[in-house]
Amino acid sequence: MKKALLLILLVTFISFHGYSQGTKYGVRAGINFSNMDFDPDATFRNDHRNGLMIGFFGEFGLSKAVAFAPELQFSSEGGKNDDLRLDYIQVPTIFKFRLSEKFHLGFGPQVGIKVHEANDGIKNFAYSGIGGIEFKLTHTLFLDARYTYGFTNVFEDFMSFEGKNTNIQLGFGYKF
Repeated sequence: MKKALLLILLVTFISFHGYSQGTKYGVRAGINFSNMDFDPDATFRNDHRNGLMIGFFGEFGLSKAVAFAPELQFSSEGGKNDDLRLDYIQVPTIFKFRLSEKFHLGFGPQVGIKVHEANDGIKNFAYSGIGGIEFKLTHTLFLDARYTYGFTNVFEDFMSFEGKNTNIQLGFGYKF
């Protein structure tokens, strides 16, 4: 599964590089404010976790108003409790829509692969949806804010409850 995912990403990067109208690459970093939504509600203290995210991206212009921006990032998520701390290598695939010269709106799916601890009752893959806004400071620098909501239960099926990641990212980036 991991090899197939990496192959798909590689083919996507190569194909969009060859056919895109405007190609940019860059890095972005920022802070996460994340938590877990439980069903049924948690019977313990469920504090949010502050964490970091860092990654790189490609941005491929599909038209003057639309771009496709796949990323690869490390993200610290989950809850503050040690048993709920989740770190992922994530692949957000965002479609960006130009609202004005300075503002872009984006949304898309995201897949995450857990990076530590095996057999801890937490699934190795997480699937989420992203929505966000980007503000261009200059042609190369930008600020962004994103909200991520987990679509899938992060806990193994034998657990008596479900948990989904929620995350707010505040980031800044540089486009080469």
